[in-house]
Amino acid sequence: MARILIAEDDAGVRLLVSRALGLEGHEVTVAEDGEMALDVLVERDGAFDFVLSDIRMPALTGIELAHEIAASWPHLPVLLMTGYAEQMEAAEDLTAIIEGVVEKPFSIAELRREVARILAERRQNPAEAVPTPPVRRCA
Repeated sequence: MARILIAEDDAGVRLLVSRALGLEGHEVTVAEDGEMALDVLVERDGAFDFVLSDIRMPALTGIELAHEIAASWPHLPVLLMTGYAEQMEAAEDLTAIIEGVVEKPFSIAELRREVARILAERRQNPAEAVPTPPVRRCA
């Protein structure tokens, strides 16, 4: 299974998502904000298969985190989560560096499907340097 980094400042959402993905067999690491997530990525030299990040977080937003990831680890897929419409629009400008945006509230089944889809696509195209699919929405 995959090594997944989750960056989410809401403790309840962070726990729910990490448990749901952990029960799927993934090795999950959590960070309370984007800055902490970036520290973990640097410490482990990007040794993850996937990053799932909230957009709206203190210190470093998910959008800023996605830019940092694209610059340092361009093969590392990023899926963003948000409950704010204006952030959906901002994330659409990132289609070259993110895999999509999951709209909150989402079901665990929808999130698991989206994560599985992205990981499957990566297994089929491992040499792909930077993803270019359109922003996909789960809701």
